Formats: sequence, structure tokens, C-alpha cells
Amino acid sequence: MEELRQEDPARIGEFVTLARLDAGAGAQAAPERRYVARSADGARTVLVSLPAAGADPGRWAAEAQAAGQLVQPGLWQVAQLGGTAAFPWHASPYRPVLPLPAALAAHGGPLPEETVRAMGAALAEALASAHVLSVVHGGICPASVWLTAYGPLLACFGAVRAAAPQGAPRAGLPGLDAGCLAPEEAAGGPVGAAGDVHALGAVLAYAATGHTVPEREEIPAGLRATVSACLSRDPAARPEPARVRAELAPGAPYGTAGAEPVTLPSRVVGVLSEQAAAVLAMELPAEVR
Repeated sequence: MEELRQEDPARIGEFVTLARLDAGAGAQAAPERRYVARSADGARTVLVSLPAAGADPGRWAAEAQAAGQLVQPGLWQVAQLGGTAAFPWHASPYRPVLPLPAALAAHGGPLPEETVRAMGAALAEALASAHVLSVVHGGICPASVWLTAYGPLLACFGAVRAAAPQGAPRAGLPGLDAGCLAPEEAAGGPVGAAGDVHALGAVLAYAATGHTVPEREEIPAGLRATVSACLSRDPAARPEPARVRAELAPGAPYGTAGAEPVTLPSRVVGVLSEQAAAVLAMELPAEVR
């Protein structure tokens, strides 16, 4: 988390903003602006999201509304929608989460292969469950992967669709990680299930190396074949999420993702605990108490 800046809103709907969830803009900037906030009576603490600067609020709001209808496991649940056409937002009850870039920062570099495998298997299972219902996430990148004590969750639903309509090039648009954007989507093609798999491969590469587009030799040998297949430029050559899951967690029973505590590096667990304690200790500004 980071302190609020002058340009951050003091209020979002009925909530008073307390802190930024993400670090400052950089190579892994988030597709949304995300805040820890609390209701003015102090009763509810939430994570609330706004469109990224320069984003189209109408398209972003449409994706947020669609996310509010989803109940697929492994996807961050949007609980409340609000705002206006020019200033939409959505919120969900607060729980300790670390965006993947923050987890690597806490760990001091790429995550252990065991952690990458567990995270990747859970994400692949979530995508397999979503794709069988024809739900395409369309927004997977390091910043949209949130690590929790019970496994990873996918936020930023529809970020690629929100960035630009089909037919319009998306390469270079704010909030989109070029390494996670499948070639066909960057050129303005449909946002499809194969694009989710490409983005999953980029996220696994990032978790294991610190880069979404690493040299092949940088990827740990045990992950190299799976990640390389996900990153194929040919959508038809990319594996189905169920196959990715099987390769990352061979023999693991299906349906366990998010159901049991996961093993995270000690520094990541420590930062999650520190975040929870810091949020609990946050006080509303004197003028709203």
C-alpha cells in the first residue's frame, strides 16, 4: 500500500479513501486505480476501483457490471457498483491482498518455482472453469493477480476489452502490459480464451523471472515448456487451461484451488500480515469522524 497523493479522490461514493493499494506508476502499472477505503461510519472497509487515467469510463463500467454477475471461483468478486457515467467505481469487502508485483517486491525478486506452480495451477483452474461457461477474463496481467492466504484471485476483469473496442489496435494503450497482450488482441482482434492463456503464460514468466517477456533460458527449466506453449504467437497452438493446470500440478485433485491455504514465501506472508494490521489501525480523517 501507499499513502494517498494530491490527485487521489478523498471520497468515492459513500467511502472515504485511506490508501492506495498499488505502488506508483511503472512497468507494472495496474489497469485500474485501486484504493483501500472505509464508509464514513467506520463500519465497512472495502477495496474500491476506478478506471485508469485516460480510460473510457463507459467501457470500463460495462466490464465492471459484467464482473458483478460472475460467481466463478478464482475471480475477484465485485460486490457493489456505483458512481456516474463519468466517474464509475466498484467495491468489494476488504481482505488482505498483494498484487503480484508487490509480492515480488516483498520477496526481493522472482518467486520460488514451487510457488509459481501453485499459483499458476490455481489460475489455470479458474480459467478452465470460466471458459467452459464462455466467460473470457480479458484482463490478466501481473497487477491483476492478487495473492491471498487462500490462493490467487483474478481482478481487473475485461481490462483489454475496456481499453479499446474490437477492431482498434490496443498496443501501447495505458494500463495494458504489452507482454501480456496476445498478438491478435494487440492488433484489435477479438478478446478470446486463447488470449487469456497467453496472458497466463506471461504472468507465470513474470512470477518466475520478474519479466513478462523474458529470454527463454531465463525461465526455470521445469516451467519452460509450459510457459513457452502459452506464449505461442499462434492462438491455436496454445494449450487449454486444464492442460496447463495438469502440467503445473500433476496428480492434484481438481477443485482444490482456493479451497485450502497455500504456501507463500515468508516475506510475502509477512507483508500480507502487515497490510492487514495497518488497515485495521487506519483512522478516518478528523473531518468525517
